Amino acid sequence: MWGKGVALRENDLRYKVKLLILGGTKFLGRHLVEAALAAGHDVTLFNRGKTNPTLFPNVETIIGDREHDIGRLSGREWEAAIDVAGYLPRLVHLSAEALNGSVKRYVFISSISVYQNFSKVGINESDPVGKLDDESVEEITGETYGPLKALCEKVVQEIYGDRALIIRPGLIVGPYDPTDRFTYWPVRVKRGGNMITPDKPQTPMQFIDVRDLSKFIIKLIEDGASGIYNATGPDDELMIGEFLDACKRVSGSAGAFHWASADFLLEHEVTPWSDMPVWIPDTPEDAGFSRVDISRAINAGLKFRSLENTIRDTLQWAETRPENHEWHAGLHPAKEEILLTLLKRNDQ
Repeated sequence: MWGKGVALRENDLRYKVKLLILGGTKFLGRHLVEAALAAGHDVTLFNRGKTNPTLFPNVETIIGDREHDIGRLSGREWEAAIDVAGYLPRLVHLSAEALNGSVKRYVFISSISVYQNFSKVGINESDPVGKLDDESVEEITGETYGPLKALCEKVVQEIYGDRALIIRPGLIVGPYDPTDRFTYWPVRVKRGGNMITPDKPQTPMQFIDVRDLSKFIIKLIEDGASGIYNATGPDDELMIGEFLDACKRVSGSAGAFHWASADFLLEHEVTPWSDMPVWIPDTPEDAGFSRVDISRAINAGLKFRSLENTIRDTLQWAETRPENHEWHAGLHPAKEEILLTLLKRNDQ
């Protein structure tokens, strides 16, 4: 019942695409909806109606969860379903199987965390993914998250074959990010003063603006794409020192960076990625973590806005939150003061 992949009209306007988004009101989901609507597409949401339920009042929303209410989608057809919040293969199987025949393409949002290890620089989509000894595990931890996502991918690919589209994002950043893993830095740099910064300025980092990711996913659907795409950025190597300098330029901060070695931070129980967001020690074991190959996505049309744009918009959004916002990542100011004192003593 499905025809060929979507193509451009002669007047360079794309066909209107009917999209089903599982989720759609939190971070990536909300930006996907905005990107799809901006491109003129029809969007239906399927979610529990608990997160930002009034965010898109003019978008059709079917209330339910995939485990108990997936039947509410029967009898409908969409060009593609985008699964934004699939973490357990059992639940992904429920939605993927139920929608087979109702959607032309199943788009699964995975993660670069699926890869077996990160010692290789330039990991590409063909590299091996992690595995679980017990594939029935449903507890999501730092160790199981990636392999569970890999099993979810496998489920989608087995059901949809060449109608499966798998996106493996790196760290997703930008306005409405609930994790604070990126937001911490523009806000902290703007606050100024002496601040602890991780390891050395030449440490590589990768991330992708949620708006760039959303536009790319919609474009792939419009183009009738399938297969697997690593999706992070930027399109050249970015160092954490460059990033923090950009935060200073955008915010007008006069803050001072105090670079603390990986050994110092680990000795004082400063956890990479959480206490020190976006930072993973540049060790042989993780040499490829921030050097993932994204050439396939770039060749398929992934575009990046400027670093300054992402920082500015993230900062502007962050400043709309309450002053008593409870941070989910980054150093507590009191701990940072202690570390600055210890670092100064070590330097004497």
